[in-house]
Amino acid sequence: MSEVVVTDKAPAAVGTYSAGIKAGKTVFLSGQLGLDPVSGELAESFEAQCRQAFRNVFALVEAAGGKPSNIVRQTVFLTDLANFATVNKVMSEIFTAPYPARSCVQISALPKGGLVEVEATVVLD
Repeated sequence: MSEVVVTDKAPAAVGTYSAGIKAGKTVFLSGQLGLDPVSGELAESFEAQCRQAFRNVFALVEAAGGKPSNIVRQTVFLTDLANFATVNKVMSEIFTAPYPARSCVQISALPKGGLVEVEATVVLD
């Protein structure tokens, strides 16, 4: 009934989780850090990590058979809420209205010392 979503264009899951699960027309994506899928290294700045995290999300959406406009809900985790304006700036450049529903919350830490993580729910056409 469900299938794992993977692609070499996004970092592989490390641990007891899947990068994505497709259940019917709904896809649930685990949080994506700003990791380069080839080197496994974090991008250097907050904005670069933010852009890479969204690229990783988009790669998984495409691997599931969708497109960015199929994203209906996102959660963005930040280690510093002072970066909220940068998240909005990046999203305004990569999405068009109507934008996905979104929560953006500050947390104390992310794996690998990441500054931002993005998870998403997708509904395929």
